[in-house]
Amino acid sequence: MALATEKLGTRWSGEVEEVDADRARSYAAATNDPNPAYASGTLAPPVFGVVPTWRSMSDALTSMVPPEAFLMIVHGEQDMHFHQPLAPGQLLATAAEAFSVRVGRSGTRYTMKVLSEDTTTGSLVLEQYVTMFIRGMSDGESAGPDKPEHGFPRGARAQPLGTFGVHVDDDQTYRYKEASGDDNAIHLDAAVAVAAGLPGIIVHGLCTMAMTSQAVIGSVAGGDPGRLRRLAVRFSRPVFPGTDVVTSLYDAGPGDGRHLYAFEAHSGGELVISNGRAEVSP
Repeated sequence: MALATEKLGTRWSGEVEEVDADRARSYAAATNDPNPAYASGTLAPPVFGVVPTWRSMSDALTSMVPPEAFLMIVHGEQDMHFHQPLAPGQLLATAAEAFSVRVGRSGTRYTMKVLSEDTTTGSLVLEQYVTMFIRGMSDGESAGPDKPEHGFPRGARAQPLGTFGVHVDDDQTYRYKEASGDDNAIHLDAAVAVAAGLPGIIVHGLCTMAMTSQAVIGSVAGGDPGRLRRLAVRFSRPVFPGTDVVTSLYDAGPGDGRHLYAFEAHSGGELVISNGRAEVSP
């Protein structure tokens, strides 16, 4: 079983979706984020940017991955480039492209490139590289370009900035499902999660990513989510309800008119987010 690399470069366009203020508030609440910019409706949480893109991403995923492999999919990496802040009222037109395939011994990484434009201005708002890992799929060949890199910079550990913790509630996955629309059963049904080879229900990776964004925005962006220009993570291990997500933040220095930060997160004594990268404007 292998992915159809001849489909690389194909694009799938979804419907135009609004950055809805009420749903953005619900998303912030579902990720335990008290930032007043979200409650007031001034801005949407950065990771909320995935919500208006589900249709296109779903098409790009299901068109490439055989149905029999769906239960073996886990979220591998998420890399979000914010060309503009996400503001309630924006109408976003999204297209997802089958970008690259990388085959390894334990499975295959499939990356989608997802672009969302403001329909009023035609300008790019959000650029994402979404990597899914299909466990056990080791047939086929790698193809397509390399995605942007976000490895942990050398020397960054010498510049620690502190830690930031967020508790994961027992009902977190159910609340996140309602706010985000991500109803993957491994986050909601223990029997399905176990059938997929997991110990039990796991927290949505993007929920965990949103929790790490709080460390960046609250610690080094003055609480202003509009200053975040990039947020990238690798999902290393699952997070479980009832634990804490503790993000460690490091100064990685200036770069290209922004300031760069490296971060990682632990939960239950395990490294759950690695190769975290954030870029913040002055």
